[in-house]
Amino acid sequence: MRKPTLINAVAVAMAGVAAAFPGMDQTLAEIEKRQGPLSTSLIGDLAELADKDLGATGRAIKNILTGRESGQRERAESVGKDKCCIWKYIADEMHAAMAGSAERCNDFARQAVRMGFHDAGTWSKSTGKKSGADGSILLVRECDERRENKGLLEICAQMRIWFDKHKEFGIGMADLIQFGATVGTVSCPLGPRIRSFIGRKDSKEPSPKGLLPGPSASADTLISMFEDKTISPAGLAALTGAHTTSQQRNMQPDPAGDPQDSTPGVWDTLYCRETTSKDAPKRVLKLQSDMNLANDTHTRGTWRSFSSAFIGQIKWNQAYSREHVRLSLLGVYNINELTECTKALPNFMGSFDSPVKKQLQDFLRGGRDSIATDALLHRDKLPGPSGLVGISRDDMLTNFFPLRMGIIEKAGGSKGQTWASFLVARAHDRDLFMVMFHDSRATPH
Repeated sequence: MRKPTLINAVAVAMAGVAAAFPGMDQTLAEIEKRQGPLSTSLIGDLAELADKDLGATGRAIKNILTGRESGQRERAESVGKDKCCIWKYIADEMHAAMAGSAERCNDFARQAVRMGFHDAGTWSKSTGKKSGADGSILLVRECDERRENKGLLEICAQMRIWFDKHKEFGIGMADLIQFGATVGTVSCPLGPRIRSFIGRKDSKEPSPKGLLPGPSASADTLISMFEDKTISPAGLAALTGAHTTSQQRNMQPDPAGDPQDSTPGVWDTLYCRETTSKDAPKRVLKLQSDMNLANDTHTRGTWRSFSSAFIGQIKWNQAYSREHVRLSLLGVYNINELTECTKALPNFMGSFDSPVKKQLQDFLRGGRDSIATDALLHRDKLPGPSGLVGISRDDMLTNFFPLRMGIIEKAGGSKGQTWASFLVARAHDRDLFMVMFHDSRATPH
């Protein structure tokens, strides 16, 4: 991997965007208006405890669930000799397995995100203190025996390997699954560092069936199902955005590997746009359930609010992180006793350029390019050395992130300069946009 030489950095806080760019205040207001209300209900023991009885973690999670605190932490912190130390080792091992040489997150990452949902999502208000994020998907072989988990067999096997390797250090299966979901997310370019908590209680009691959504479900069915999990329609739309990294394997065996947008393995908002577009590439798979949500009156506005390439990305990362914290704690009744280990997560990855961009474009148009197909179907591993490939500024604007909103100033420099870093950060309680320009000359780590 090569380290870029920094030439210039431009940072604009959202609070000052309106002043810096005429008309931006109206754009932001319109996006805020379109996005519906996220979930706010308290869950687990937080619904039963008075504020005076909450510890630091309990207060923080309560604030996240109710929108008073961010659900993500963009800046990495050092990990000392504490409860999070082992999770740093696990995160590094997971990250190495979840990022392929094509620079995207791979099947392990995608399956880990999905597994986190499939374990926690079996909770509903009617199940009370049973099921949810309790590790039962692995501890009672639900992963192997239930049809809805058929696409998770690889990550099921790998999670068991990681658990057996590290269980002597006191880790739990429920925590390992949910931690894998947050590592999987941040292993994708632009994926947020979702706040991660450790200390759930494992269960070997089978979870109830019929509480996970199907690929053809109506919007009404999905909304009702998720409201029974304390997740609002807007929260559901945010969580569904995780399909941006998805590739199908079992719905249509041939052709396998079809992604749900044109940038598989990248945590961007192109999925929101292409789900509703008539011009999406031939091999972009559109689930009927996703199209139902995208066009339903209860979720359409939120879906559209996430669809812009720049501000939509920021709003979606915020919303997704908040809702995912909630999801990862469904059925957990010792939230006040948990430990936050977000600091153990890998760094946020704000850059991406596909080494097989042309081949991927051919693949998406219906071609059978072997390099792209092999990369997509074999954990994103490419033959030969890996490394970030520089792309021109014009190519970035035209083909990569369509940042056509006039927000980012044009950078001067030679034709050989590249834009390889697009960072979305958050400083304290203010959104921060940062774009870093560097030239193609690089120094090794």
